[in-house]
Amino acid sequence: MKKKYNVAVVGATGAVGTKMIEMLEETSLPMNQVKLLASKRSAGKEVTFKGQTLVVEELVPESFTGIDIALFSAGGNISKQYAPEAVKRGAVVVDNTSHFRMDPEVPLVVPEVNPEALKRHKGIIANPNCSTIQMMVALEPIRQAYGLDRLIVSTYQAVSGAGINAMEELKTQALAYINGTPADKLEANILPSGGDKKHYPIAFNALPQIDVFAEADYTYEEWKMINETKKIMEDDSIKVVATCVRIPVLSGHSESIYIEVKEEGSDVSKIKDLIAKAPGAILQDDPSQQIYPQALASIDRKETFVGRIRQDIDIDKGYHMWVVSDNLLKGAAWNSVQIAETLHEMDLVRV
Repeated sequence: MKKKYNVAVVGATGAVGTKMIEMLEETSLPMNQVKLLASKRSAGKEVTFKGQTLVVEELVPESFTGIDIALFSAGGNISKQYAPEAVKRGAVVVDNTSHFRMDPEVPLVVPEVNPEALKRHKGIIANPNCSTIQMMVALEPIRQAYGLDRLIVSTYQAVSGAGINAMEELKTQALAYINGTPADKLEANILPSGGDKKHYPIAFNALPQIDVFAEADYTYEEWKMINETKKIMEDDSIKVVATCVRIPVLSGHSESIYIEVKEEGSDVSKIKDLIAKAPGAILQDDPSQQIYPQALASIDRKETFVGRIRQDIDIDKGYHMWVVSDNLLKGAAWNSVQIAETLHEMDLVRV
């Protein structure tokens, strides 16, 4: 096992890349050097890391010479082009984009859920979609105890999932609307999807579209949650469906999840106990005291918060819950760094 690693962050100046740097400041991963990589436009920017000033370098294939672990969060096309270059030069890639997630040769990993999948890596590990990650943390202990037959999730996703520019657009729209600009006059250039034909304001709004529409009128974001759940849990028999909604919250994704378990013997108190003991999860569930997870309270927290656990009124094996997490941390940057830590602990950094 190598004592210290040279780590690269690709997309270092983006919303997730910035959080990756913060998480590396707190990590237990033994590091020798941290290299920050971004586009030519961002090269030359200075970033403070553990009291030192690091200069962002332009991303080129040779950037990965001598790098052991490369954390990618710069878009799928960048990962497609440069992740193989990093592996070719001896690095293990943890990719936060969707490009490799459904590749059967690439493990899709939430460390609290399926760390054993890392043993199958061939140089690239995929970080799941932010909404999928927090759902897996909440549901895995229930799946282990009682199995999962059906899963219906509705998400309430923060604009930070669409990047820094989307966050700024929300702030600009909110101020304009408060100051009297009519809703139909608010400037919108990003949401619900930068790649689609129309754009709508997010301020004081809820957009039932994240990413573009795909098969059966589900969006790609919804298909991600459906397919990634089955891959992570290694069970194609689980019935999964998702509705993904963008809301005017800066950070912190919320989810309303309905599940049906397979086995007999479950009840609300047992479900709560499983969540309370689950790694990476925090139970916040006391309706009598109005205690439940909130997006605002999840900011800068690495955990996934679970509450409002109730048995369905009509279905004996059906349960409802509310799941919240900081989408930039557990949903992206922290899960990526956790994967790197787990690779180190399992002595799997070198292919």
